[in-house]
Amino acid sequence: MAAATRVLGMDLANPVVVGSGLLTDQERNIRRLLRSGAGAVVTKTIHPNPPTGLDERIVRLPTGMINSTTYSKRSVDHWVGILNDLARDRLPVIASLHADSPSELAALAAQVETTGCRALELGISCLNEQDGLDDVPERVHAYTTATRAATRLPFSVKLASGEGVQDRAFAAARAGADAVTISDTLPAAAVHAETGDLRLGGVFGYSGPGIKPLVLASLWKLRRAGFPLPLLGSGGVESGRDVHDYLRVGAVAAQVYTALHTDMNPTLVRIVAETTGSHRTGHAPEPAPEADRSRQVRS
Repeated sequence: MAAATRVLGMDLANPVVVGSGLLTDQERNIRRLLRSGAGAVVTKTIHPNPPTGLDERIVRLPTGMINSTTYSKRSVDHWVGILNDLARDRLPVIASLHADSPSELAALAAQVETTGCRALELGISCLNEQDGLDDVPERVHAYTTATRAATRLPFSVKLASGEGVQDRAFAAARAGADAVTISDTLPAAAVHAETGDLRLGGVFGYSGPGIKPLVLASLWKLRRAGFPLPLLGSGGVESGRDVHDYLRVGAVAAQVYTALHTDMNPTLVRIVAETTGSHRTGHAPEPAPEADRSRQVRS
């Protein structure tokens, strides 16, 4: 049974964190996910200059999904309003942020801090923009250093598992990160059976149960190497057992996302119950505090 945990300076009721994605692009969904028992929710990645004209789609696979999504299309000003409202209700929300340069990310982090948001996640490893991303420790260090200089908020740096992840994680630690999240989506492709072309038109981000063994290995190796910061596991969580697997290899929390694309709230309620053991007693997880119904919730 897993109960309360402390993540990025926040005391969470449980270690199940909803990861960043299409499902967390609206205030309404964020509040619903918290009422369904999530320990915390990470917003869709806020970006001052999100790509335009990108055909954002999803391909479902037996072991997960490939998606061509990138950043929230909502403006920074729109998100500032949302984060102000969520912070006013003291909800455990983590703002995911990225920008085109370290200095722009630093400025964005400073702006988000003024909303009262309590924690950040740097979504700097998304591979769906332009021609993909081959990340290196120097890039991770630059973005982390700039953000650390601009804000006092605790933040995690989200990295993709794979070659060099230890070097990238240690670069984030040296530059002042408070935690590291592993993993972002991994490069993948699916072939159209009739045309032979790649579905979605190229290589995009893969998530779901197929990446869980890879992420577990990355976390285990980091702990064996003496990595000093808290780790958040992300990839393939479909049950409470999956959450516990991440905790057993040294994570302080586990992010769930892809599984929620099927019956979002009932699936989350089940995972939280299996994680905390409340399914054995019939007790539902404690709901998050309700918002002030007199205040408009942004879609």
